[in-house]
Amino acid sequence: MADKDAYVNDGGHKVQVSPASASIEDDLKLIRDAARSLPPEAVKDLLSNGVCGRCIFWLFSIHRHILHCPSISSSVLSAILRESAETEGDVADHPNNLNSVEEFEEVEVCKNCLGIMQFVYRDAKEMLAKKASAIDFATTIADVVKLECHQIENFSLELSLPSIIVDNEEAIWLYMKKTYESKPWYHEKFPSRSITIKEFLRLSLTHPLEILLDVKSNPSSFHIRLTYKLSDASQNGQLISKGNECNKRRKIDDNDDLKKHANVHKVEEHEERKNSSNELGDHKLGCLTFSLEKVSRCCSLIIQCYRNSIYIGGRYLKYSRKVSQTRWIIDDERMGEASVEELVGGTILPICQGDSYKFHAAGREDIDVRMLGTGRPFLVEIQNARQVLSEALIKDIETKINSTETKYVRVKNLKESGSQGWALMHEGEAEKQKQYVAVVWISRPLDDNDVETVTSLKDMKTLQKTPVRVLHRRSSLVREKIIHWYEHFQSTNDTSLASHFDSRLFRLMMPNISG
Repeated sequence: MADKDAYVNDGGHKVQVSPASASIEDDLKLIRDAARSLPPEAVKDLLSNGVCGRCIFWLFSIHRHILHCPSISSSVLSAILRESAETEGDVADHPNNLNSVEEFEEVEVCKNCLGIMQFVYRDAKEMLAKKASAIDFATTIADVVKLECHQIENFSLELSLPSIIVDNEEAIWLYMKKTYESKPWYHEKFPSRSITIKEFLRLSLTHPLEILLDVKSNPSSFHIRLTYKLSDASQNGQLISKGNECNKRRKIDDNDDLKKHANVHKVEEHEERKNSSNELGDHKLGCLTFSLEKVSRCCSLIIQCYRNSIYIGGRYLKYSRKVSQTRWIIDDERMGEASVEELVGGTILPICQGDSYKFHAAGREDIDVRMLGTGRPFLVEIQNARQVLSEALIKDIETKINSTETKYVRVKNLKESGSQGWALMHEGEAEKQKQYVAVVWISRPLDDNDVETVTSLKDMKTLQKTPVRVLHRRSSLVREKIIHWYEHFQSTNDTSLASHFDSRLFRLMMPNISG
Protein backbone atom coordinates (compact mmCIF):
# COMPACT_ATOMS: atom_id res chain seq x y z
CA MET A 1 0.00 0.00 0.00
CA ALA A 2 1.36 3.38 -0.92
CA ASP A 3 2.03 5.79 1.89
CA LYS A 4 -0.37 8.69 2.23
CA ASP A 5 1.01 12.20 2.03
CA ALA A 6 1.09 14.13 5.32
CA TYR A 7 0.20 17.83 5.53
CA VAL A 8 0.35 20.64 8.09
CA ASN A 9 -1.62 23.87 7.88
CA ASP A 10 0.34 27.11 7.34
CA GLY A 11 -1.96 30.13 7.54
CA GLY A 12 -4.64 28.51 5.42
CA HIS A 13 -2.16 26.83 3.07
CA LYS A 14 -1.29 23.16 3.26
CA VAL A 15 2.42 22.27 3.45
CA GLN A 16 3.18 18.76 2.26
CA VAL A 17 5.59 16.60 4.24
CA SER A 18 7.34 14.10 1.99
CA PRO A 19 8.04 11.26 2.12
CA ALA A 20 5.09 10.22 4.28
CA SER A 21 5.86 7.25 6.50
CA ALA A 22 5.11 5.98 9.97
CA SER A 23 8.40 7.48 11.11
CA ILE A 24 7.62 10.91 9.61
CA GLU A 25 4.15 10.90 11.14
CA ASP A 26 5.62 10.02 14.53
CA ASP A 27 8.08 12.88 14.16
CA LEU A 28 5.26 15.28 13.25
CA LYS A 29 3.26 14.19 16.29
CA LEU A 30 6.30 14.73 18.51
CA ILE A 31 6.83 18.22 17.11
CA ARG A 32 3.13 19.12 17.32
CA ASP A 33 2.94 18.03 20.95
CA ALA A 34 6.02 20.11 21.75
CA ALA A 35 4.56 23.14 19.93
CA ARG A 36 1.28 22.89 21.89
CA SER A 37 3.24 23.07 25.14
CA LEU A 38 4.57 26.52 24.25
CA PRO A 39 2.81 29.75 25.26
CA PRO A 40 0.90 30.88 22.13
CA GLU A 41 1.33 34.59 22.82
CA ALA A 42 5.13 34.26 22.87
CA VAL A 43 5.14 32.06 19.76
CA LYS A 44 3.02 34.59 17.85
CA ASP A 45 5.27 37.41 19.00
CA LEU A 46 8.43 35.68 17.85
CA LEU A 47 6.96 34.58 14.52
CA SER A 48 5.66 38.07 13.78
CA ASN A 49 9.13 39.47 14.54
CA GLY A 50 10.69 37.22 11.91
CA VAL A 51 12.15 34.41 14.06
CA CYS A 52 12.26 31.00 12.38
CA GLY A 53 10.73 27.83 13.79
CA ARG A 54 14.02 26.20 14.78
CA CYS A 55 15.10 29.28 16.73
CA ILE A 56 11.79 29.29 18.62
CA PHE A 57 12.17 25.64 19.60
CA TRP A 58 15.80 26.38 20.52
CA LEU A 59 14.77 29.37 22.63
CA PHE A 60 12.42 27.23 24.72
CA SER A 61 15.03 24.44 25.02
CA ILE A 62 12.96 22.00 22.96
CA HIS A 63 15.89 21.46 20.61
CA ARG A 64 16.04 17.76 21.52
CA HIS A 65 12.77 17.22 19.67
CA ILE A 66 14.24 18.90 16.58
CA LEU A 67 17.42 16.84 16.80
CA HIS A 68 15.28 13.70 16.94
CA CYS A 69 13.59 14.72 13.66
CA PRO A 70 16.37 15.80 11.27
CA SER A 71 14.21 15.25 8.17
CA ILE A 72 11.60 17.85 9.17
CA SER A 73 11.99 20.99 7.07
CA SER A 74 12.18 24.56 8.36
CA SER A 75 8.91 25.51 6.63
CA VAL A 76 7.11 22.59 8.31
CA LEU A 77 8.40 23.63 11.75
CA SER A 78 7.16 27.19 11.24
CA ALA A 79 3.84 25.89 9.92
CA ILE A 80 3.36 23.68 12.98
CA LEU A 81 4.07 26.60 15.31
CA ARG A 82 1.64 28.84 13.41
CA GLU A 83 -0.97 26.10 13.43
CA SER A 84 -0.54 25.63 17.18
CA ALA A 85 -0.64 29.36 17.94
CA GLU A 86 -3.71 29.85 15.74
CA THR A 87 -5.77 27.12 17.37
CA GLU A 88 -4.76 27.68 20.99
CA GLY A 89 -3.58 31.26 21.22
CA ASP A 90 -5.51 34.26 22.48
CA VAL A 91 -4.82 37.01 20.00
CA ALA A 92 -5.81 39.72 22.49
CA ASP A 93 -2.92 38.73 24.74
CA HIS A 94 -0.37 39.24 21.98
CA PRO A 95 2.19 41.88 23.02
CA ASN A 96 2.07 43.55 19.61
CA ASN A 97 -1.76 43.31 19.63
CA LEU A 98 -1.98 41.55 16.29
CA ASN A 99 -5.51 41.34 14.91
CA SER A 100 -5.18 37.84 13.55
CA VAL A 101 -2.70 35.09 12.94
CA GLU A 102 -3.10 35.58 9.19
CA GLU A 103 -0.92 38.69 9.54
CA PHE A 104 2.14 36.45 9.80
CA GLU A 105 4.37 36.66 6.75
CA GLU A 106 6.52 33.86 5.51
CA VAL A 107 9.99 34.26 7.01
CA GLU A 108 12.57 34.52 4.24
CA VAL A 109 15.64 34.87 6.42
CA CYS A 110 15.40 34.50 10.19
CA LYS A 111 16.30 37.73 11.97
CA ASN A 112 17.87 35.84 14.86
CA CYS A 113 20.09 33.22 13.14
CA LEU A 114 20.28 35.01 9.75
CA GLY A 115 19.22 31.84 7.96
CA ILE A 116 21.82 29.57 9.56
CA MET A 117 19.28 27.30 11.28
CA GLN A 118 17.05 27.44 8.18
CA PHE A 119 19.98 26.06 6.16
CA VAL A 120 19.82 29.08 3.86
CA TYR A 121 23.12 30.53 2.68
CA ARG A 122 25.03 31.98 -0.23
CA ASP A 123 27.51 29.61 -1.83
CA ALA A 124 31.00 30.29 -3.19
CA LYS A 125 29.45 31.83 -6.32
CA GLU A 126 27.22 34.08 -4.19
CA MET A 127 24.18 32.14 -5.37
CA LEU A 128 21.36 31.66 -2.89
CA ALA A 129 21.07 28.06 -1.67
CA LYS A 130 18.40 26.61 0.56
CA LYS A 131 18.27 23.10 1.98
CA ALA A 132 14.96 21.83 3.27
CA SER A 133 16.22 19.98 6.36
CA ALA A 134 19.24 19.00 8.40
CA ILE A 135 19.46 15.75 6.40
CA ASP A 136 19.54 17.65 3.10
CA PHE A 137 22.17 20.08 4.36
CA ALA A 138 24.30 17.26 5.78
CA THR A 139 24.07 15.54 2.38
CA THR A 140 25.54 18.63 0.72
CA ILE A 141 28.41 18.64 3.21
CA ALA A 142 29.02 14.91 2.79
CA ASP A 143 29.14 15.34 -1.00
CA VAL A 144 31.95 17.89 -0.59
CA VAL A 145 33.90 15.42 1.56
CA LYS A 146 33.38 12.58 -0.92
CA LEU A 147 34.37 14.81 -3.84
CA GLU A 148 37.72 15.43 -2.14
CA CYS A 149 38.26 11.62 -1.98
CA HIS A 150 39.42 11.69 1.63
CA GLN A 151 39.95 8.35 3.33
CA ILE A 152 38.59 8.99 6.83
CA GLU A 153 38.20 6.99 10.01
CA ASN A 154 36.39 9.73 12.00
CA PHE A 155 35.83 13.45 11.74
CA SER A 156 35.66 16.64 13.74
CA LEU A 157 33.01 19.24 12.85
CA GLU A 158 34.13 22.86 13.21
CA LEU A 159 31.89 25.91 12.95
CA SER A 160 32.67 29.59 12.58
CA LEU A 161 29.74 32.01 12.93
CA PRO A 162 29.61 35.82 12.68
CA SER A 163 29.79 37.60 16.03
CA ILE A 164 26.40 39.19 15.38
CA ILE A 165 24.80 35.78 16.05
CA VAL A 166 26.06 35.98 19.64
CA ASP A 167 24.65 39.50 19.94
CA ASN A 168 21.29 38.32 18.60
CA GLU A 169 21.17 35.44 21.08
CA GLU A 170 21.81 37.81 23.97
CA ALA A 171 19.27 40.37 22.84
CA ILE A 172 16.46 37.86 22.29
CA TRP A 173 16.99 36.38 25.77
CA LEU A 174 16.83 39.81 27.35
CA TYR A 175 13.77 40.72 25.30
CA MET A 176 11.93 37.59 26.46
CA LYS A 177 12.79 38.34 30.07
CA LYS A 178 11.69 41.96 29.82
CA THR A 179 8.42 41.13 28.05
CA TYR A 180 7.24 37.93 29.70
CA GLU A 181 8.89 37.58 33.10
CA SER A 182 5.65 38.56 34.82
CA LYS A 183 3.64 35.88 33.00
CA PRO A 184 2.62 32.79 35.03
CA TRP A 185 4.21 30.42 32.52
CA TYR A 186 7.56 32.20 32.28
CA HIS A 187 9.59 30.39 34.95
CA GLU A 188 8.05 27.03 34.11
CA LYS A 189 8.25 27.19 30.32
CA PHE A 190 11.19 29.48 29.68
CA PRO A 191 14.60 28.11 30.72
CA SER A 192 17.26 30.31 32.30
CA ARG A 193 19.59 29.44 29.45
CA SER A 194 19.79 27.10 26.47
CA ILE A 195 22.64 25.86 24.35
CA THR A 196 24.05 28.32 21.83
CA ILE A 197 22.95 28.51 18.19
CA LYS A 198 26.42 27.32 17.28
CA GLU A 199 26.12 24.19 19.41
CA PHE A 200 22.55 23.61 18.19
CA LEU A 201 23.78 23.64 14.58
CA ARG A 202 26.64 21.27 15.44
CA LEU A 203 24.26 18.81 17.11
CA SER A 204 21.80 19.08 14.21
CA LEU A 205 24.43 18.04 11.67
CA THR A 206 26.64 15.59 13.57
CA HIS A 207 24.37 12.53 13.58
CA PRO A 208 23.25 12.87 9.93
CA LEU A 209 26.90 13.24 8.90
CA GLU A 210 27.85 10.14 10.88
CA ILE A 211 25.22 8.18 8.94
CA LEU A 212 26.14 9.61 5.54
CA LEU A 213 29.92 9.21 5.98
CA ASP A 214 29.65 5.93 7.93
CA VAL A 215 32.15 7.12 10.55
CA LYS A 216 31.86 8.58 14.04
CA SER A 217 32.41 12.15 15.14
CA ASN A 218 35.35 12.20 17.53
CA PRO A 219 38.39 14.40 18.14
CA SER A 220 40.16 13.79 14.87
CA SER A 221 42.94 14.90 12.57
CA PHE A 222 40.31 15.18 9.80
CA HIS A 223 38.20 18.32 10.00
CA ILE A 224 34.98 19.44 8.33
CA ARG A 225 34.76 23.20 8.68
CA LEU A 226 31.74 25.43 8.01
CA THR A 227 32.61 29.12 7.88
CA TYR A 228 29.70 31.56 7.85
CA LYS A 229 30.43 35.19 6.99
CA LEU A 230 28.35 38.34 6.79
CA SER A 231 29.70 40.98 4.45
CA ASP A 232 28.20 43.98 6.23
CA ALA A 233 26.30 43.16 9.40
CA SER A 234 25.28 46.77 9.96
CA GLN A 235 23.30 46.80 6.68
CA ASN A 236 21.74 43.36 7.02
CA GLY A 237 19.82 43.99 10.20
CA GLN A 238 20.82 43.44 13.80
CA LEU A 239 19.23 43.11 17.19
CA ILE A 240 20.05 46.57 18.45
CA SER A 241 19.24 48.96 21.24
CA LYS A 242 17.51 51.83 19.50
CA GLY A 243 18.54 55.20 20.88
CA ASN A 244 20.45 53.35 23.55
CA GLU A 245 24.12 53.45 24.45
CA CYS A 246 23.98 51.14 27.47
CA ASN A 247 25.22 48.02 25.69
CA LYS A 248 27.70 49.43 23.19
CA ARG A 249 31.19 48.00 22.86
CA ARG A 250 34.15 50.31 23.18
CA LYS A 251 36.07 50.71 19.95
CA ILE A 252 39.67 49.55 20.27
CA ASP A 253 42.26 50.84 17.90
CA ASP A 254 45.32 49.03 16.63
CA ASN A 255 47.60 50.61 19.23
CA ASP A 256 45.34 49.91 22.18
CA ASP A 257 46.99 47.76 24.85
CA LEU A 258 43.71 45.93 25.41
CA LYS A 259 43.74 44.70 21.82
CA LYS A 260 47.37 43.67 22.05
CA HIS A 261 47.06 41.70 25.25
CA ALA A 262 43.44 40.51 25.37
CA ASN A 263 42.70 37.10 23.90
CA VAL A 264 39.54 38.09 22.04
CA HIS A 265 37.93 35.65 19.60
CA LYS A 266 34.51 36.95 18.66
CA VAL A 267 33.42 33.76 16.94
CA GLU A 268 34.28 31.61 19.94
CA GLU A 269 32.90 33.92 22.65
CA HIS A 270 29.68 32.05 23.39
CA GLU A 271 30.81 30.68 26.73
CA GLU A 272 32.09 34.07 27.83
CA ARG A 273 28.84 35.76 26.85
CA LYS A 274 26.52 33.22 28.46
CA ASN A 275 26.49 34.93 31.81
CA SER A 276 26.54 38.47 30.50
CA SER A 277 22.83 38.91 31.24
CA ASN A 278 23.60 38.41 34.91
CA GLU A 279 26.00 41.31 34.70
CA LEU A 280 23.34 43.55 33.14
CA GLY A 281 21.12 45.02 35.78
CA ASP A 282 17.36 44.88 35.41
CA HIS A 283 17.38 48.63 34.82
CA LYS A 284 19.11 47.96 31.49
CA LEU A 285 16.40 45.66 30.20
CA GLY A 286 14.28 48.66 29.40
CA CYS A 287 16.95 49.84 26.99
CA LEU A 288 16.49 46.84 24.74
CA THR A 289 13.94 46.43 22.00
CA PHE A 290 13.31 43.57 19.67
CA SER A 291 12.87 45.59 16.53
CA LEU A 292 14.91 44.80 13.45
CA GLU A 293 15.13 46.05 9.94
CA LYS A 294 14.20 43.38 7.44
CA VAL A 295 17.11 41.02 6.83
CA SER A 296 17.89 41.35 3.14
CA ARG A 297 20.85 39.03 2.89
CA CYS A 298 21.81 35.77 4.53
CA CYS A 299 25.31 34.62 5.44
CA SER A 300 27.73 33.28 2.89
CA LEU A 301 29.07 29.80 3.59
CA ILE A 302 32.36 28.12 2.81
CA ILE A 303 32.50 24.34 3.28
CA GLN A 304 36.00 22.94 3.69
CA CYS A 305 37.46 19.60 4.64
CA TYR A 306 41.09 19.00 5.42
CA ARG A 307 43.45 16.75 7.34
CA ASN A 308 46.15 17.92 9.70
CA SER A 309 49.65 17.64 8.27
CA ILE A 310 51.16 14.17 8.49
CA TYR A 311 54.89 13.61 8.89
CA ILE A 312 57.00 10.84 7.44
CA GLY A 313 60.52 10.73 8.81
CA GLY A 314 63.70 8.70 8.57
CA ARG A 315 67.30 9.13 7.42
CA TYR A 316 68.59 9.78 3.95
CA LEU A 317 71.91 8.93 2.33
CA LYS A 318 73.18 10.90 -0.64
CA TYR A 319 75.65 9.24 -3.00
CA SER A 320 76.02 11.87 -5.69
CA ARG A 321 78.08 15.08 -5.70
CA LYS A 322 75.64 16.63 -8.16
CA VAL A 323 72.58 16.58 -5.91
CA SER A 324 71.70 19.44 -3.55
CA GLN A 325 69.64 18.95 -0.43
CA THR A 326 66.85 21.29 -1.53
CA ARG A 327 65.81 22.58 -4.95
CA TRP A 328 68.50 25.09 -5.96
CA ILE A 329 67.72 27.66 -8.64
CA ILE A 330 69.92 30.70 -9.37
CA ASP A 331 68.82 33.20 -12.04
CA ASP A 332 66.35 30.66 -13.40
CA GLU A 333 69.11 28.07 -13.78
CA ARG A 334 69.09 24.82 -11.85
CA MET A 335 72.21 24.00 -9.89
CA GLY A 336 72.95 20.30 -9.92
CA GLU A 337 71.01 17.46 -11.44
CA ALA A 338 68.39 16.97 -8.72
CA SER A 339 67.72 17.50 -5.01
CA VAL A 340 67.03 15.24 -2.04
CA GLU A 341 63.87 17.27 -1.41
CA GLU A 342 62.43 16.48 -4.84
CA LEU A 343 63.58 12.86 -4.99
CA VAL A 344 62.07 12.05 -1.57
CA GLY A 345 59.16 14.49 -1.20
CA GLY A 346 58.17 14.25 -4.84
CA THR A 347 57.78 10.49 -4.45
CA ILE A 348 55.80 10.65 -1.21
CA LEU A 349 53.31 13.38 -2.22
CA PRO A 350 51.38 11.55 -5.00
CA ILE A 351 51.21 8.35 -2.96
CA CYS A 352 49.65 10.22 0.00
CA GLN A 353 47.51 12.32 -2.38
CA GLY A 354 48.28 15.54 -0.54
CA ASP A 355 48.06 19.16 -1.65
CA SER A 356 51.74 20.00 -1.10
CA TYR A 357 54.76 19.02 0.96
CA LYS A 358 57.59 20.56 2.94
CA PHE A 359 60.99 19.02 3.44
CA HIS A 360 62.74 19.41 6.82
CA ALA A 361 66.25 18.13 7.60
CA ALA A 362 68.56 18.25 10.60
CA GLY A 363 71.26 20.40 9.03
CA ARG A 364 72.51 20.32 5.46
CA GLU A 365 75.50 19.33 3.39
CA ASP A 366 76.91 21.11 0.35
CA ILE A 367 75.95 19.93 -3.12
CA ASP A 368 79.39 18.40 -3.74
CA VAL A 369 79.44 16.58 -0.40
CA ARG A 370 78.03 13.07 -0.04
CA MET A 371 76.01 11.98 3.00
CA LEU A 372 77.10 8.51 4.05
CA GLY A 373 77.27 6.54 7.30
CA THR A 374 74.04 6.50 9.31
CA GLY A 375 72.50 9.22 7.13
CA ARG A 376 70.90 12.55 7.99
CA PRO A 377 67.53 12.73 9.82
CA PHE A 378 64.69 14.29 7.82
CA LEU A 379 60.93 14.82 7.90
CA VAL A 380 58.55 15.27 4.99
CA GLU A 381 55.39 17.17 5.94
CA ILE A 382 52.40 16.27 3.75
CA GLN A 383 49.62 18.82 3.84
CA ASN A 384 45.99 17.69 3.57
CA ALA A 385 46.76 14.08 2.68
CA ARG A 386 43.80 12.09 1.35
CA GLN A 387 45.39 8.73 2.05
CA VAL A 388 45.66 7.36 5.58
CA LEU A 389 49.14 6.02 6.26
CA SER A 390 49.74 2.38 7.12
CA GLU A 391 52.88 0.31 7.66
CA ALA A 392 52.42 -1.34 4.27
CA LEU A 393 52.06 2.02 2.52
CA ILE A 394 55.19 3.43 4.20
CA LYS A 395 57.11 0.30 3.18
CA ASP A 396 55.98 0.85 -0.43
CA ILE A 397 57.16 4.48 -0.26
CA GLU A 398 60.60 3.42 0.99
CA THR A 399 60.90 0.77 -1.71
CA LYS A 400 59.91 3.20 -4.45
CA ILE A 401 62.43 5.84 -3.36
CA ASN A 402 65.25 3.31 -3.08
CA SER A 403 64.51 1.72 -6.46
CA THR A 404 64.85 4.86 -8.59
CA GLU A 405 67.13 4.45 -11.61
CA THR A 406 69.52 7.25 -10.70
CA LYS A 407 70.46 5.77 -7.28
CA TYR A 408 71.31 9.29 -6.12
CA VAL A 409 69.46 8.98 -2.80
CA ARG A 410 68.37 6.20 -0.50
CA VAL A 411 66.24 6.36 2.65
CA LYS A 412 66.05 4.07 5.65
CA ASN A 413 64.09 3.69 8.89
CA LEU A 414 61.09 5.38 7.25
CA LYS A 415 58.06 5.73 9.53
CA GLU A 416 55.13 8.00 10.30
CA SER A 417 56.05 10.59 12.89
CA GLY A 418 53.82 12.71 15.06
CA SER A 419 55.13 15.20 17.58
CA GLN A 420 57.96 12.73 18.25
CA GLY A 421 59.20 13.41 14.73
CA TRP A 422 60.74 16.65 15.88
CA ALA A 423 62.67 14.69 18.52
CA LEU A 424 64.31 12.94 15.57
CA MET A 425 65.27 16.33 14.19
CA HIS A 426 66.77 17.38 17.53
CA GLU A 427 68.73 14.14 17.49
CA GLY A 428 70.20 15.33 14.21
CA GLU A 429 70.96 18.72 15.75
CA ALA A 430 73.05 16.99 18.40
CA GLU A 431 75.02 15.32 15.61
CA LYS A 432 75.76 18.63 13.90
CA GLN A 433 79.41 18.61 14.85
CA LYS A 434 81.88 18.45 12.01
CA GLN A 435 85.33 16.91 12.14
CA TYR A 436 88.06 18.31 9.93
CA VAL A 437 91.41 16.61 9.35
CA ALA A 438 94.31 18.74 8.11
CA VAL A 439 97.72 17.63 6.89
CA VAL A 440 100.19 20.00 8.62
CA TRP A 441 103.84 20.69 7.82
CA ILE A 442 106.11 22.76 10.06
CA SER A 443 109.63 24.04 9.37
CA ARG A 444 111.19 22.12 12.23
CA PRO A 445 110.78 18.65 13.69
CA LEU A 446 107.70 18.24 15.94
CA ASP A 447 108.54 17.47 19.58
CA ASP A 448 106.51 16.32 22.56
CA ASN A 449 106.07 19.84 23.92
CA ASP A 450 104.49 20.95 20.65
CA VAL A 451 102.05 18.05 20.77
CA GLU A 452 101.12 18.78 24.39
CA THR A 453 100.58 22.47 23.64
CA VAL A 454 98.32 21.80 20.68
CA THR A 455 96.25 19.03 22.28
CA SER A 456 95.69 21.06 25.47
CA LEU A 457 93.65 23.66 23.58
CA LYS A 458 89.90 23.31 24.26
CA ASP A 459 86.88 25.20 22.83
CA MET A 460 89.04 27.73 21.06
CA LYS A 461 87.08 30.57 19.44
CA THR A 462 87.96 31.59 15.93
CA LEU A 463 86.46 33.91 13.30
CA GLN A 464 85.29 32.65 9.93
CA LYS A 465 84.31 34.64 6.86
CA THR A 466 81.38 33.42 4.81
CA PRO A 467 82.81 30.92 2.29
CA VAL A 468 82.72 32.06 -1.33
CA ARG A 469 80.77 28.96 -2.39
CA VAL A 470 77.72 29.97 -0.30
CA LEU A 471 77.75 33.73 -0.85
CA HIS A 472 74.79 33.39 -3.23
CA ARG A 473 72.51 32.38 -0.33
CA ARG A 474 74.21 33.75 2.79
CA SER A 475 75.27 37.25 3.82
CA SER A 476 78.95 38.09 3.69
CA LEU A 477 79.74 38.23 7.40
CA VAL A 478 82.41 37.21 9.88
CA ARG A 479 80.97 34.61 12.23
CA GLU A 480 82.37 33.20 15.44
CA LYS A 481 83.09 29.46 15.42
CA ILE A 482 84.42 27.08 18.05
CA ILE A 483 87.07 24.37 17.65
CA HIS A 484 86.29 21.96 20.47
CA TRP A 485 89.69 20.30 20.69
CA TYR A 486 92.74 19.19 18.68
CA GLU A 487 93.98 15.66 18.25
CA HIS A 488 97.40 14.94 16.75
CA PHE A 489 98.51 11.74 15.08
CA GLN A 490 101.56 10.94 12.98
CA SER A 491 101.09 10.25 9.32
CA THR A 492 101.51 6.57 8.53
CA ASN A 493 99.74 6.32 5.18
CA ASP A 494 101.53 9.09 3.30
CA THR A 495 104.92 7.37 3.42
CA SER A 496 106.34 9.31 0.46
CA LEU A 497 105.53 12.61 2.14
CA ALA A 498 106.78 11.41 5.52
CA SER A 499 110.14 10.35 4.10
CA HIS A 500 110.56 13.70 2.35
CA PHE A 501 109.57 15.94 5.24
CA ASP A 502 110.64 13.58 8.00
CA SER A 503 109.01 14.33 11.40
CA ARG A 504 107.78 17.74 10.29
CA LEU A 505 104.66 16.26 8.66
CA PHE A 506 101.65 15.20 10.77
CA ARG A 507 97.87 15.16 10.75
CA LEU A 508 95.65 17.28 12.99
CA MET A 509 91.98 16.41 13.66
CA MET A 510 89.73 19.31 14.69
CA PRO A 511 86.12 18.64 15.81
CA ASN A 512 84.26 21.93 15.17
CA ILE A 513 80.84 23.42 15.67
CA SER A 514 78.92 23.02 12.42
CA GLY A 515 78.59 25.78 9.87
